[in-house]
Order: sequence, then C-alpha cells, then structure tokens
Amino acid sequence: MTIFASVAAFETALADLPGPDSEAQNAARARQAQLTKPAGSLGRLEEIAIFFAGWQRRERPRLDRGRAAIFAGNHGVTAHGVSAFPPSVTAQMVANFHRGGAAINSLSAVAGLELVVVPLDLDRPTADFTAGAAMSATECLDALNAGAAVVDEDLDLLLLGEMGIGNSTAAAALCARSFGGGAHEWVGPGTGVDAEGVARKIGVVDRALAVHTYAAASAFETLRRVGGREIAAMAGAVLRARQLGVPVLLDGFISCAAVAPLFADNPSIADHCVAAHCSAEPGHALLLRKLRLAPLLMLGMRLGEGSGAAVAAGVVRAALAAHDQMATFAEAAVSESL
Repeated sequence: MTIFASVAAFETALADLPGPDSEAQNAARARQAQLTKPAGSLGRLEEIAIFFAGWQRRERPRLDRGRAAIFAGNHGVTAHGVSAFPPSVTAQMVANFHRGGAAINSLSAVAGLELVVVPLDLDRPTADFTAGAAMSATECLDALNAGAAVVDEDLDLLLLGEMGIGNSTAAAALCARSFGGGAHEWVGPGTGVDAEGVARKIGVVDRALAVHTYAAASAFETLRRVGGREIAAMAGAVLRARQLGVPVLLDGFISCAAVAPLFADNPSIADHCVAAHCSAEPGHALLLRKLRLAPLLMLGMRLGEGSGAAVAAGVVRAALAAHDQMATFAEAAVSESL
C-alpha cells in the first residue's frame, strides 16, 4: 500500500492534520457528569474516555478492535559498538515474536489485541549515519508506507512498538536533531551498555549531528538521515492513524522518538497520541515533556517491543468500560448531590 507516494505527499499530510470531534467530546463530558460518582473521582480514566470519544467520534467509545504493530529494523551504526547485543539479535527476536515467546505476545494477548509484526529488510541494515544519511529518500518513503499500511480504518486503537539493535542511538540522534540539546541529554544505556558504552554512544551521536548539521531540518530529512526503517515506519503509522482518526498508544523512548521529527514540524501531531508509560531510559522523561504528553504508567520498564503500551491498553479498557457501563444518576435513582 502506498499512502505517501512522494516526499511532498508526506509533507502535505503532516501539514494538514484533522482534529477530534468536539461534539462527541462534549457529549462524553456531559455523560461523565451524570455517572454515579463524584465529579472527577476517576481522574485520568475520565480524561481517557473523553479523549477517545473525540477521536472515535462517538459519545461512548469502545475498544472492540485494537492492534499492536511491532516494527523491526537493523542499523549500520551498530558497527561503532553502541549496543550490548549484536545486530543478529533483531532477527532472532522477530522469530521469537512469530513463535509467540516474547513479552509482547503475552501482554498483547491478555490485553485482547491483535499482534502484527513487520520486519523491514533485516538483512540490509541502514547506512552508518555518522558517515552519511541512514536511508535514501526512496528507502525512507518505503518505511513510512510500511507503517501506514498497518493502520485500518476500523481500528479502535493502535499500539506501536519496535525491535532493532542500535535503535536507542538513532532515537537519541532524532531527539537531538528535533529538539536540540547535546547528545549527552538524550543518550542512555539502551540494552544495558556500561558507562564506557554510554560515552561511546554520546560520541557517535555527536558525530552524526555534526555530519548532518547543514541538512534540511524537515521531519522527512531528519528521519532519513539519522533514523531507521522501523522508526520511520512508526512515524508513518502515527501519521496515517491521524488521517483515519485512530487513537495511538505510544510505547517507550524509541516509539516516542519516531514522533519527535513530526512534532518539530507540526506539534499537533501528538494530539491523537497517548504516552503509555515513562521508560527507565533517561531520555524518555525529557522527550515526553517536549511532546507535551503525560504517561499513564510509571513501571520502570525499558524493554521496548510495545510492552508498556500493551500494559497501558488495560487502563484504556478500564476507562472505556467505566464510561460506557456505569449507570447515570437518573438510571440508578441516586441523588446527584454526591
């Protein structure tokens, strides 16, 4: 499926983002005011229900069909020793996903979600972005469209996750190029590298930023120069979901970093997104502040592969169930003076 036929088509779509249905939000807000509870007593659960009402364009949103889309890609920058694991682990973990043996398999199943795994040219890593662009324009467009292709119009929720050895280095470079700040503000241990490994990653990201200093700062150029196929795919999925009015649950540092270049071009891109959790990766808390997203959960997770988003999907289900199934004061013959 080709949604973004050209760079211009991608940029036009990013510039022209549909908003939520304010009438549906107002109706959901009015319903919340009539449910048998003190106003505001369910906290974020009430906000979630109203948020989903706006994007699903109905007073009583539902989660009949949710999809977890996990994208996998390999990175040429791993040649610099930025990960505790070799690039071969990416394909091995994809095989584990297909066998049903990973955390995301268990967590998506218990959350009642479809699981889609999309490996992207794992035998052909992106180029080393300390020497040039990670992807050609065609490769980046292909990745964006691979992400867009997983979004169906009848989805009630889309979760995004990833697998890609070396992608926390790419994510740090994306954040620094999108929001500024030195590499030291964005680089963390990723898969668990030691202090020497973190210092090596900082040096790699600093070199990449220097190499691409004079390149265009557009979302597309940032993604293709210092991103990765799986990261660009998540960006394409976020943009396509917005076009179709599908709410998105973002996972950790990497999936949120996929939104960073889009946000730098058009901050309203995050309006249909919910941050599932705040990762233990140090740069994630800063990134969430930049994206103006408050995480639903703080569990110290840093696995990736959509795991935090799958856990947070349970919170969304609870919010929508309470909103839909609770009685109103009139239905329950309860005084409204709670």
